[in-house]
Amino acid sequence: MPGMDEVLAARRAARASRSQSRANVVSVFILIVSFLTGILLTAATQNPGWLVIFVLAGLFFSQSPKIAKQWERAVVLRLGKYTGLRGPGLFWIFPFVETISIYIDQRVITTSFAAEETLTSDTVPVNVDAVLFWMVHDSEKAALEVQDYAQAVSWAAQTGLRDIIGRTSLSDLLRGRERIEAELQALIDSRSNPWGVTVQSVEMRDIVIPTSLQDAMSREAQASREKSARIILGQAEVEIAQLFFEAAKSYENNPTALHLRAMNILYEGLKEKGALMVVPSNVVESMGLGGYLGAAALRQQTMAAANPTPTSPVG
Repeated sequence: MPGMDEVLAARRAARASRSQSRANVVSVFILIVSFLTGILLTAATQNPGWLVIFVLAGLFFSQSPKIAKQWERAVVLRLGKYTGLRGPGLFWIFPFVETISIYIDQRVITTSFAAEETLTSDTVPVNVDAVLFWMVHDSEKAALEVQDYAQAVSWAAQTGLRDIIGRTSLSDLLRGRERIEAELQALIDSRSNPWGVTVQSVEMRDIVIPTSLQDAMSREAQASREKSARIILGQAEVEIAQLFFEAAKSYENNPTALHLRAMNILYEGLKEKGALMVVPSNVVESMGLGGYLGAAALRQQTMAAANPTPTSPVG
């Protein structure tokens, strides 16, 4: 199988071939006019040499007009020397003396890259997928300072991602995506700025960790939630105890209020149907609740008599 260098070389050659062999309507028009003119002169003079001359002239001059799209800049070389950028729109070059080495795309370009089985600072293997948004801000540098600026940006992004993952723990990687994205953007931007490329943003799409570690992290999260719940419950108990302490201070020098509170507690307990409450006799005597409890018992007996429980017949 071919190596990575051979694949990249083939891609560069294909891009260069497409840049050189771009056809446009002006070149086609020149070829057609030259061909028709040669046919007419040949028919008029009965000399086929005119056809050959005009066809060759058409082939020569059809190499002159070039068209660059609105978002493109064409890098022009004259006998191998850089002469400038052309475009957008229609422009002319001197055939076979001036050539177009590459068309630089100045739009925002998205490049996906990944770091597979990369160890974090706490030796956890992770797979990270990210997307890079970048653009060429200086077409001259992109053409002259680096061999293949698009591939160079891709490699810089991948190596930068591996570098940051190796310096970051797993917990920071999962919780601090925004910080890592900003750090990765600054790192890639510093490497690509000399090539005339600026990075607009980096977005991490997915972080994949081993399944066994996912289970352990799930158990850890569950234990952490249970710990938090117990802490909250303990804090609630402390607050309740503090409130009871303050209430006890209020009742300490006010026995009437304490008796009223006790009567209210008994009432709340006895008003439910079928409720039964056992109260020490000394409490009843100290509070003077004998009559109240007797009335409550009489009321329950009255309600029981009014609603007798049906009994099943005995055969």
